Amino acid sequence: MQEYVITTENAADLPQEFIEKNQIGILSLSYTMDGVTYGEDSAETQPVEQFYQRMRDGSMPKTQQVNPDQAIRVFREYLKQGKDILHVGFTSAVSGSYNSICMAAQELREEFPQRKIEVVDTLVGTLAEGMLVDRLVRLKQNGAGLEEAASWLREYAPHACLYATVDDLKHLYRGGRVSKTSAFLGTAIGIKPVLKLNEQGNLVPVEKVRGRKASVQALLNQMEKHAGSFLKENDTVYISHGDCLDEALALAQMIKEKFGIEKTMINHIGPVIGSHAGPGAIALAFFGETK
Repeated sequence: MQEYVITTENAADLPQEFIEKNQIGILSLSYTMDGVTYGEDSAETQPVEQFYQRMRDGSMPKTQQVNPDQAIRVFREYLKQGKDILHVGFTSAVSGSYNSICMAAQELREEFPQRKIEVVDTLVGTLAEGMLVDRLVRLKQNGAGLEEAASWLREYAPHACLYATVDDLKHLYRGGRVSKTSAFLGTAIGIKPVLKLNEQGNLVPVEKVRGRKASVQALLNQMEKHAGSFLKENDTVYISHGDCLDEALALAQMIKEKFGIEKTMINHIGPVIGSHAGPGAIALAFFGETK
């Protein structure tokens, strides 16, 4: 069977140990904070906890998409090794990275006509994207070739659900996700929004609840509401968080008690998505019959 590599972006928020163990190729969206750029082409790095502390202290980061040159550089190395590529893409509705990667893939198909490059727009991000990568790794380990894996991805990506809540609406307002009035009123009276990535891959509000505890409970409620016949597909709890591990663990425990799912993948929301979601964000990913 022809060897292939699974690639994705750092926006999938996969744990580093998972990436290394399974040799996942990563394309990096970068971000700029206080005039310094962090990312694939920069020597600058900082711990994610420090990133969130700086946001709490008032820093306002800005993100930049993957550019075609970076994608060409990363992909070419695999192609030169004789490997095909299956790329699990961050939602095109909120980032131009997917289009950049498609451009790179098209150029490289001409350079390496004997190789296959599949690029799939998942229309999700953070650990919903990571969840799809995790399942593809399992499929590959069980002998699935690139075409079978890509077919599975296209079938299951529309059932990858992501529901999230944020602690402070100002970051979503800054990113154009909510109006200034909504952000001000929500902050003033303790309203916590529950949001989702919809069928088109856009982040949209679903409901508003009062207080943090209720907003975390709402994520569980959304899973119960939307999992339907896909509940059996959920053998792992996928939760990403904006530097609020205790609440992420509490949500995982609630899901275990409700659905009996014991295995977990819990990780920070990285700076790419964290720049817009802010400290205290929590996102729950699962397979659902509906979004």
